[in-house]
Parts: sequence; C-alpha cells; structure tokens
Amino acid sequence: MPSKTETLNPAQVDNLLRTDRAVLVDIREPDEFARSRIKGAQSHPLSAFDPANLRLKPGQVPVFSCRSGMRTQTNADKLAAGVQGPLLLLEGGLDGWAQAGLPLWENRKAPLEIMRQVQLAAGILVTAGVVLGFAVHPAFFILSGAVGVGLAMAGATGFCGMARLLALMPWNRSART
Repeated sequence: MPSKTETLNPAQVDNLLRTDRAVLVDIREPDEFARSRIKGAQSHPLSAFDPANLRLKPGQVPVFSCRSGMRTQTNADKLAAGVQGPLLLLEGGLDGWAQAGLPLWENRKAPLEIMRQVQLAAGILVTAGVVLGFAVHPAFFILSGAVGVGLAMAGATGFCGMARLLALMPWNRSART
C-alpha cells in the first residue's frame, strides 16, 4: 500500500459525506453497484478506473470503497496514482458501512452479481456431478472435474467462460443496460 494511505471508519466517512467534504467512489463492477450501494456514491469500476472521470467539487476529496475493503487495499497503488494528497479508504467497505448501522441503498430485484452466480452454478454442477457419479454412473464425475478445470483456468487467465455465458442470460440483461 502507498505510504500516503489512510483508512477511515464508517462514522468518519459518513461525517465527511454529510459535510460535503468528500465523495464516495465505489470501485466495484456495475452489476455489484446496481444491487447495493451507499447513497450518493459514484460508480468507477476498477476494471475501467480513470481518475480523470472523478466528479469532485473544489475542496472535496475521494474516499474509495468496495464490498469488504480488500479490493481498495489491494489496488491502493493504482487508486493513489490519480489522487492528490492521501488516499482515503472506507474501512470494511460496504460491509463495514452496513455493520455500523448506516443505510445502504439496495435493489433486491437486480440480479445477483455475476461472480456470485458463477459460484452458485459451479457449486450446483460440482454437487450434481458427484451425486450422479455415485447414484447413476461414474462418468458423471467428469462434470465435476470439468467445472474444476474451468475455474482453475479462469483463475489463471482472467477469462471465465461461465461468467460470460451467465451474463447473456435473460435475468442479467437489465444489469447490462
């Protein structure tokens, strides 16, 4: 992490936002932002982060957030490169904000985030492969193995075919538009 990084607790960030001295910059992906966020947060996904796109009034500073605080900490160097002064991070991210009893805007009708959909689908397919492998025919174990190989390749290459396929599903179309 850069030496000029400060982690602020949710109460400190809430105070900065209420006094209009800060803008909350949410670096989660659009599908995550569409499902829940802190009211007034700007969406600037890490995958396309450009500090030139931050909308700050004179005298305001950005405070960066994600789901748990891990993404902001892991990518502090990238975020700090576009910030004058110290890099400010929301401790615990949205999870910390909610645990502090501060309000979140949520859209329960928005689809689950793509990565959660991948986790659900992979878990179901692996379980089905194991159950069918024992109950019906051992060839079904190949299904579990194929899912495992796909997940390992996604981790190694950054390309997740299952995520791409799930993104095309009808329930995810509104999240992309």
